[in-house]
Amino acid sequence: MRKRSVAAALVVVGALTASACGATESAQNAGRGLKVAPATFPVSLNIDQYPAEAAVQGPVQHVLEPLVVKQGNDYAPKLATKWRRSNDTTWVFTVRDKVTFSDGKALTAQDVVESANAMIKAGASLAPLWEPVKAVTATDAHTVTVTTAQPLGTMLATMSLLPIGEAGKVGTEAYWKKPVGTGPYTVSDWSPDKQLVLKRNPRYWGAKPSVPTITYLNIPEESARITALSTGEVDVTNGIGADSVSQVKDLSGVTYTTAPGYSYEFVWFNASRKPFDDPRVRRALWYAVDVKQVVSDLYGPTAKLAQAPVPQPVFGAPALTPYPYDVAKARKLLAEAGYPKGFSTTMQWASSDDTPQNALAQAFISYWAKVGVKVKPQPKERSVWLDDLNKLNWNMNLQGNTVATGDADYTLGRLYTCAAKRMGYCNKELDRTLAAAKASLDPDERISLYRKAAQLVWDDAVGIFPADFTVDLAYRKGISGLTVDPAGRQSFVGAKLAE
Repeated sequence: MRKRSVAAALVVVGALTASACGATESAQNAGRGLKVAPATFPVSLNIDQYPAEAAVQGPVQHVLEPLVVKQGNDYAPKLATKWRRSNDTTWVFTVRDKVTFSDGKALTAQDVVESANAMIKAGASLAPLWEPVKAVTATDAHTVTVTTAQPLGTMLATMSLLPIGEAGKVGTEAYWKKPVGTGPYTVSDWSPDKQLVLKRNPRYWGAKPSVPTITYLNIPEESARITALSTGEVDVTNGIGADSVSQVKDLSGVTYTTAPGYSYEFVWFNASRKPFDDPRVRRALWYAVDVKQVVSDLYGPTAKLAQAPVPQPVFGAPALTPYPYDVAKARKLLAEAGYPKGFSTTMQWASSDDTPQNALAQAFISYWAKVGVKVKPQPKERSVWLDDLNKLNWNMNLQGNTVATGDADYTLGRLYTCAAKRMGYCNKELDRTLAAAKASLDPDERISLYRKAAQLVWDDAVGIFPADFTVDLAYRKGISGLTVDPAGRQSFVGAKLAE
């Protein structure tokens, strides 16, 4: 398979030499751990229940490892040393030998089988990725065979999101309270809503990490996280809002860095309800908003104007022409659709006191009012919002999302098919295009098909796609080797503290 240039590299903290720190700081750093205050603290360690949550994936990837890991648009070995297709619907993975879990049990193919079955049984947000899989079997102690109902070009993307747990334990509620894995760290302490402490795994099969412990602290308020970073209470944080970026950049002894990410914001229209069953209405509401200005005003350096229904670093994302701000065209389309004076409707989103979606919603609502469309805001408690979202009990829906696999299929193939029933939209041509893309084993063909699919979603204005977000890290002087991938998963395996 021909390698492609990496569209979105990891954010890698530049190496800092020991000379950058004084002798006192070096002594303090010797042997100490890393303290992290993530923007979103993990609600659980259960990766089966929360397989697409970066806040859960980030810490858990230090403890459990997948068969393969994503590197740009390609995949590299992790717990699998190699893989092949014996035919179009059969994949064979060779499991790495002489690897043990942190409790001393040897890794075998059966661990992979039971981990896959547990995730499939959980039926969480990644369930659609596993639907084409007919069986996962252990051919021998170090060989796993995956058979699918059809050719599956997304197999490696799916496998990159399957952390391997211990057979006989994985999938149980008790296991996820203190999961045991093959990774470079073990769970030392898990206090939900308070802290998570990871300790270096002495049995790790790979290069031993430099940092002995990683402590994740739950500090929900951004201002408190910034203060903790400035005083040295924490070493690393992320998720800095646009209004606070300049403040963080000005902190003494603190570095702030960003890179393109897989997260984005969107407004969906419920196409099963009038007037949103008419694409002219949907397009009109997009033309009615100066999206470029809104994104600039609200997000500054933390986001860019979207050019597709998936962010630009994603495999298969095209660079489409954004809808321009055109009030006259919006009014014309509304009139053609039978709404010359506009109409009244509602928009829901999951709200909290500090969510930036409150500001985005109000900005859009103000623009829509100028063309006669009166939108009643419906901020909802998250569980209520999610229940209504899944039941299609809404007119317009505002939310964010992350393309966890970095592959366009994760979003386009999971959310926009007729069978998905996510926003009342059904386009048979789109279905055929997405089915062909999922089944193709040719990366170039898949890119072409996903670009066609994205164009269909864009032109039909299935939703409004305003912004692609960056991923970021803010960290203290004397730290190097930190990474965050485009999905927002932070890794501290290669972290070093200046001595």
